[in-house]
Amino acid sequence: MIDVTVAVVIRRPRAEVAAYAANPDTAAEWYQNIIAAEKRTSEPLARGSEVDFTARFMGRTLKYTYRVEDFVAGQRLVMATAEGPFPMRTTYEWKDTGGGTLMTLRNEGGPKGIGAIANPLMALMVRASTAKDLRRLKAILEAQPA
Repeated sequence: MIDVTVAVVIRRPRAEVAAYAANPDTAAEWYQNIIAAEKRTSEPLARGSEVDFTARFMGRTLKYTYRVEDFVAGQRLVMATAEGPFPMRTTYEWKDTGGGTLMTLRNEGGPKGIGAIANPLMALMVRASTAKDLRRLKAILEAQPA
């Protein structure tokens, strides 16, 4: 099992950072591995909402569905795979800082059985990818006019 947490401070208001990051329509803009995201359920995002993702990771195209387990607008979003190649839970948290918003992104899960052999390598790749994604999110949001 992998358990990777990465954080970044974004010099924008928490409500703005959370609204952008939690919106499936923007996922492909800031996640390097996300090719597409399509909502299965209607707006607004809430507990039970589902989103289909198509991603490229470790040289493979993956299709999976995330179901929202917990959502407190501007504070926390927890999603877990409802369908996909392996179980995964992703948690976003947003907190005010003196200079903007601390965004924390945690990924936990991964292949089981024989596939679990790859978990140490996968954890390193997820950490690097997540750090890059958060840097990209920061750049996008901080480039927008105040």
